[in-house]
Amino acid sequence: MQVELDVQNCFDESSPETAVNFGESLAPLATETWESWFHGWVEILESDLPTASGYEIGLRLTNDAEIQTLNAQFRQQDKPTDVLSFAALEVDLPQNEEMMTNVPLYLGDIVISVDTAQRQAQQQEHSLTTELAWLAAHGLLHLLGWDHPDEESLMRMLEQQVILLRAIGIAVDIE
Repeated sequence: MQVELDVQNCFDESSPETAVNFGESLAPLATETWESWFHGWVEILESDLPTASGYEIGLRLTNDAEIQTLNAQFRQQDKPTDVLSFAALEVDLPQNEEMMTNVPLYLGDIVISVDTAQRQAQQQEHSLTTELAWLAAHGLLHLLGWDHPDEESLMRMLEQQVILLRAIGIAVDIE
């Protein structure tokens, strides 16, 4: 199964005003790490996916200012948030069988605020990598139609996130 991941990182070295220090580099994780994680997660979640030759996902790592703009525009909440998901599967697009077997199915975009992720990682007393993985897994589940309008569905979603993180070697528990 093919999983194409387009990672956009607004924290590049050419714009020091948006750069965040992630230790040795400005990028929190290598693109290859993200690709490996999402490939493994899509395999685990295959039963939740429409049949396709492959899948495509956009991932944008950004700051609080940009995610606040998106949150205000698309959710009418003028404040930063940790992760936003823009699911393509919610839209009824005409697709024929040839498309499904020859073209990767675009699942949507996930946007993560690294600023918020850093604060949450400190509050939870775990690494930024763990927090970014947690938020990316949460975003992916939203792309696949998972939601948490009530406590019971939230717990199911959090339990699935734990499964996804454990699959990539990150041990987390829900409290």
